[in-house]
Amino acid sequence: MAGAKPGVDAENLDYNRGFGNEFATEAIKGALPMGQNSPQRVPFGLYAEQISGSPFTAPRHTNRRSWLYRIRPSVMHEPFTPIDRNLIRSSPFQETPASPNQLRWDPIPIPREATDFVTGLITLAGNGNSESHSGVAIHLFVANRSMTKRFFYDADGELLIVPQQGSLLLHTELGKIGLEPGEICLIPRGLKFRVALAGPEARGYVCENYGPMFRLPELGPIGANGLANPRDFEAPWAAFEDREGDFRVVAKFCGNLWEARYDHSPLDVVAWHGNFTPYKYDLARFNCINTVSFDHPDPSIYTVLTSPSEILGTANCDFAIFPPRWLVAEHTFRPPWFHRNFMSEFMGLIYGQYDAKAEGFLPGGASLHNCMSGHGPDAETYEKAAAAELKPHRLSDTLAFMFETRFVARPTEFAMRTAQLQHEYYECWQGLKKNFRPQKP
Repeated sequence: MAGAKPGVDAENLDYNRGFGNEFATEAIKGALPMGQNSPQRVPFGLYAEQISGSPFTAPRHTNRRSWLYRIRPSVMHEPFTPIDRNLIRSSPFQETPASPNQLRWDPIPIPREATDFVTGLITLAGNGNSESHSGVAIHLFVANRSMTKRFFYDADGELLIVPQQGSLLLHTELGKIGLEPGEICLIPRGLKFRVALAGPEARGYVCENYGPMFRLPELGPIGANGLANPRDFEAPWAAFEDREGDFRVVAKFCGNLWEARYDHSPLDVVAWHGNFTPYKYDLARFNCINTVSFDHPDPSIYTVLTSPSEILGTANCDFAIFPPRWLVAEHTFRPPWFHRNFMSEFMGLIYGQYDAKAEGFLPGGASLHNCMSGHGPDAETYEKAAAAELKPHRLSDTLAFMFETRFVARPTEFAMRTAQLQHEYYECWQGLKKNFRPQKP
């Protein structure tokens, strides 16, 4: 069974395959109209509804929309009213001054009080403007409760969910997606979903992309194959809930949270077809590209998904990973070199140890190195790598990732005041020795 995983896929989940494909799926045979998107009478008394993720006139290769055939249309609900957004923040990010200092955080503890996915969203940083469709917000999530009669959608951006601890089952309008650490899931802008936990607690990272939708990067000189293959992305089959009762839908809209009462589950799509879909991807299927001669390539070779900008070659946001891989470069310092970047880098660690840090960067933790802030391997890692025997070496127990953005990522007040902020982070570089000897090459 495609995509089956123990723990989260106990409901016999299967998936459509392919990135950006046009899919057609029905939970009841005959529910999908044939040959016409909105016939006068939809089979089984369903309503036709289109959800558009791009402007109607967007070019075909970027046009995203899906037709939904549902028990009730999305317009059937009581008015939305504002609610407390807790620790969620949105653009403009102006709570605290942006700092050129290198920042790093310990993992956020799982709370003791009942906390579901939405309540447990914590914003660490962000940039751009959600209303002008540019930039990102970077969140953590911690949860110890499933969402049962509560649902969520984000009108400000799409959500790239990167679990670090605990298995999830995402119930979306278009079907169910099982998700484990080592996998990612993309929830499109505006799509309703709820998150169920397969175990007692869960933790992870979320990139809220305000800009153009994530897509596969161009391969350029790499050629036709490599990096993430389109066929390895999985979209759900249609599945629906025909439930009546007292339900709540939370919407993130222009940076605030709003809630509306529904008398039915909004996940009542019986059939759908289109290419505006949620999807999952197993990061173990990423095909790494690296040097087989000398020098350390740019981290762009590890890009899984990219959100482009209006500037050619400059991403609104790149999602890159640093998975298990072989290092074989000759006469080369193999960990990431010391560098200062135009792009700003937010990093997280899913498991294992990151090869540029000896300690302090923990699974579930995070670091932020903003535009032109120097960073690189700590003193211990540098000394070890500079003296290492350069034989082929496999990094086997590691999975880190990076959200790389073109704008400065401005930290939130929570990020700068939380007890998890490592104020001593700068010390990891202070042990670097002065090795300069002008009389000796």
